[in-house]
Amino acid sequence: MRADMRVTFYAGWRPISFAAATFVACACAAAAAQTPAPPELPSGWVAKRPVESRTFMVIAANPLAAQAGDTMLRAGGTAVDAAIAAQLVLGLVEPQSSGLGGGAFMLVHDGRTQRLVAYDGRETAPAAARPDRFLGADGAPVAFADATLGGRAVGVPGAVRLLELAHRRHGRLAWRALFAPAIALAEQGFAVSPRLHALIAAQPQFLPAARAYFLDAEGRPLAVGATLRNPAYAATLRRIADEGPDAFYRGAIAQDIVDTVRDAAANPGDLTLADLAGYRARVRVPMCASYRAYRVCGMPPPSSGGLTVLQILKLLEPYPIEDMAPASFWSVHFFSEAGRLAYADRAVYEADPDFVPTPVWLLDPAYLRARSQLITTTGSLGRAAAGEPPAAAPRARQLAWGRDASPELPSTSHVSVVDRYGNAVSMTTSIEAAFGSRLLTRSGFLLNNELTDFSFAPQDDAGRPVANRVEPGKRPRSAMAPTIVYDAGGRLYLVTGSPNGSAIINYVAKTLIGVLDWKLDPQAATDLPNDGSRNGPTELESGTASVALAPRLRAMGHDVTIAAQTSGLATIVRTQRGWIGAADPRREGAVLGD
Repeated sequence: MRADMRVTFYAGWRPISFAAATFVACACAAAAAQTPAPPELPSGWVAKRPVESRTFMVIAANPLAAQAGDTMLRAGGTAVDAAIAAQLVLGLVEPQSSGLGGGAFMLVHDGRTQRLVAYDGRETAPAAARPDRFLGADGAPVAFADATLGGRAVGVPGAVRLLELAHRRHGRLAWRALFAPAIALAEQGFAVSPRLHALIAAQPQFLPAARAYFLDAEGRPLAVGATLRNPAYAATLRRIADEGPDAFYRGAIAQDIVDTVRDAAANPGDLTLADLAGYRARVRVPMCASYRAYRVCGMPPPSSGGLTVLQILKLLEPYPIEDMAPASFWSVHFFSEAGRLAYADRAVYEADPDFVPTPVWLLDPAYLRARSQLITTTGSLGRAAAGEPPAAAPRARQLAWGRDASPELPSTSHVSVVDRYGNAVSMTTSIEAAFGSRLLTRSGFLLNNELTDFSFAPQDDAGRPVANRVEPGKRPRSAMAPTIVYDAGGRLYLVTGSPNGSAIINYVAKTLIGVLDWKLDPQAATDLPNDGSRNGPTELESGTASVALAPRLRAMGHDVTIAAQTSGLATIVRTQRGWIGAADPRREGAVLGD
């Protein structure tokens, strides 16, 4: 928490402001071990205040995207209409994070039926993909940097089919109308934002077409405020708007995707027209569990986000977290230990449910109780081992799974929406690493490198197969964690999610604890330091109050690292008067509503 911040707490959702204490970072921070760089580098902290509305609200990772969503809501559109319009703009103004060439997961609360539905638009491996896809000539996994660039890591994009499916079921405005804001911005141009400039400047590996688009005539990163136009993207959007998603998965656009992948100078791939034509978004059953007086719901596999967030919460539920101060020694210790246990299970048991049985037993009360008891007040678990399936889960014993070895550096974005009809959307979208494969199609959008979310090693050192290994038509495991929460009366209460790789799970769990346990308003919960463990070191967010906890945590046996944790949380919470929303100060997100 920054020294100049003011933290706003809500008592019965009436604001009471307290000046935040001034914290001095421990001198040991400079000497602390550093975690690997996040998928999207930090671009500064901009303090934000919570926003209140009565009727509807949209939060997106860029103000122009939020405006597109807000326009749809004011025109009488649904939360799904707003999310689609926002996503189409994000693919233009935040191309490093998501777009037509990537995938998405979406939770939709239907206000009419009061049902929650999960939509899976995750990319799939081409039919030609094999388990040794990311092994070198020596049989060892290749370096992530060698795998991510070019065509070999490109999966079949799923975002467009997901948007189509969700709109068909939950949209109110015409499909074509949702494309208007993005088409106008692509044709007229938009100002390069500070974050986009910073990420272009940090990217040394643009391939030729992307280099020509993101650099100026002198080869320098486009300056902040420079006007960037993308007429090719506008033409692609217009075609999909007029002809429907088949225009993306068949015909000229599909051929462009295939040619871009197969003709890539770096790591040419094997994607085919048949792979694109055969892609289907899937409807899945959300993962839900009680936490305190609430019902928390998230995405099921192939996203690990829902299960792992729920595991963290359930592992902490026996302990008085509400009595531990936010970002205190004990809250960081308990949260990190719960993360170790949950991420250990995730690394072994979670993968595409069409290939691997969904490990619902990870939420078995007796199993969770036994795992929770491994958390102590005398030391850290260090690196936790995965748990053993209960005897009542025989299908989980069919294979002795090996531990996953995927780099997990997805670059992502998130949109949260509530509308006037009682609907809500939590959608997280991705193209994997920053700027994806760095392949820019002639159609004006970047392609993902999502296949690097598979385990590079198809089996572990003991010869056990890895559940998340590469297989034809398979969807790589994700950490995306769009989340919707219901109160004790069953009413829609909270909508949230975040980008930034496997750390998404910790970011979302932190925010849920901030709101549900500590009764913070969503902005204060978002602003809390991003601390925790992914079953490695205990990670403390640099520049925050948590840095001062490092010596005491180390004395307890924690291996502590200090680094930027660039979340992009977008959280909406119900109030007595309507809604209150927060965008993460670590990124450029905006909250709009009425």
